[in-house]
Amino acid sequence: MIKEEDVGARKACLKTIKIFCNVIPVLAGVLLLVALFIKAVPFSFYAGLFTGNVITDSFAGAIFGSIAAGSPIDSYIIGGELLKKGISLVAVTAFMVAWVTVGLVQFPAESMTLGRKFAVTRNLVSFLLCIAVAVATFLTLGVIV
Repeated sequence: MIKEEDVGARKACLKTIKIFCNVIPVLAGVLLLVALFIKAVPFSFYAGLFTGNVITDSFAGAIFGSIAAGSPIDSYIIGGELLKKGISLVAVTAFMVAWVTVGLVQFPAESMTLGRKFAVTRNLVSFLLCIAVAVATFLTLGVIV
């Protein structure tokens, strides 16, 4: 005799598999776009973009980090290289935090799986918070050092 809980669990598993199969092509597209953008934009582009102003650098870093989304491990490597090229700490911090938390490239997949309203709200809050974190990091290190 089949228990009612077993039927519900089986339906849930089948529904999850179906949703996962529908999302796979979108996720593959997102990964390909991220890889393409990482390879297409040279480091010299970023060096010419940042001026040294705390406000404009934090916004510029957050904007370009949002567009050039990627993994946290990549952000550490890129952040270190940007700092070596003389880009300000506030710009690199905003870039790195936005790189990991804000995902304009991943937005279609996120809105499809979690809902458009949630995706817009999460990305907007993450964008604003990455600017706040960058400025707070810059100010905190300025006081300590």
